[in-house]
Amino acid sequence: MEVESSCFYDREMEVKLFDETRAGVKGLVDSGVTKVPRFLIHPPESFLFKKEENTLVSADEENNNNHYHDQHHDNDYDDQVPIIDLEGFDDDVDTTKRGLIVGKIREAAESWGFFQMINHGIPDFVMNNMLDGIRDFHEQPNETKIAWYSRDPKRRVRFYCNGDLLVSRTANWRDSIIFDFQDGPLEKDAFPPICRERVEEYMKHVSRVREVLSELLSEALGLNKEYLGKIECMKSETLVGHYYPLCPEPDLTQGTTKHSDPSALTLLLQDQMGGLQVLRRNRWVDVPPLPSVLVANVGDLMQLITNDKFKSVEHRVVAMKNGARVSAACFLYPSATHRNKPYGPIEEFLSEEEPPKYTQTTIFDYLTYYRSKGLDGNSALPHFRI
Repeated sequence: MEVESSCFYDREMEVKLFDETRAGVKGLVDSGVTKVPRFLIHPPESFLFKKEENTLVSADEENNNNHYHDQHHDNDYDDQVPIIDLEGFDDDVDTTKRGLIVGKIREAAESWGFFQMINHGIPDFVMNNMLDGIRDFHEQPNETKIAWYSRDPKRRVRFYCNGDLLVSRTANWRDSIIFDFQDGPLEKDAFPPICRERVEEYMKHVSRVREVLSELLSEALGLNKEYLGKIECMKSETLVGHYYPLCPEPDLTQGTTKHSDPSALTLLLQDQMGGLQVLRRNRWVDVPPLPSVLVANVGDLMQLITNDKFKSVEHRVVAMKNGARVSAACFLYPSATHRNKPYGPIEEFLSEEEPPKYTQTTIFDYLTYYRSKGLDGNSALPHFRI
């Protein structure tokens, strides 16, 4: 579909017809489209980046600036998402290792909101198999995967294109499959056969990483290591396997709009295509794919309960013309039994000098608001700020 101004353009109808194909964006690519459909085109302002107060630069200028900055500041901490080696976190003999790791996590969570981890305990073959499983699902013939297509939130495993397709102003160049573990393990027949074993194996390892990070983040906050575990703010998982097909006009759309995550913490596994960027001091910084690395980022719920000590940072995925990108994002949420439990700033962080910055809310209410507005480029946190 060509881009043109028309008072007869009916976005609702175009979206409806697209959604009824149940083929996703991958279906558009398979059909041979050479133009991005209008409902996937983002407004020009979404491709502008704020550099300094009252100054906007274009995407090309920003990319040139990033390239120059990367060439001249390769060792600048502000240019590279921190990489934290978790080896030795459980060394009972040399406890200084754990202290150093906790300190690095604290610095990254306060300053970046993002950090990359090595020696996290998930074998390379398990991570590679997970990514291959997501890719294999999305690259099946549509007549095979169409049975999994749904917008019913009660379906714990479902395939869809843009969770906010019906409410958002602009859609993203991305298809997804979700595995919802918030209510406990899934029955084997709940999984698509093509990726069932790989997802199950990966989630076994993720559960262990989640427990480790719950302790390390608690200590990084100056709390007892069991603190976050006891309040169960990151007790359950929702795994989303994203597929970003190659895009014929990547300058007109985005893989994922600028956003922050509603979770307490997100664990991200990405393939070698690249495209993930973090907004750092009004500047987009690449999170380059690295072997054996698992990415962690602070979510909105963690920023809320820590009263802004840890930062939930906005990030995005750019659309690309050189191939398909695959990622597996595991969102850590309160347990099902705590879905309606009020979460607010932790009392240990509050005083007359440091009053609560957010009102109490439940994860159910937070997600309801987050989903109602869609990925509109704005954080949901201000809605809950006092």
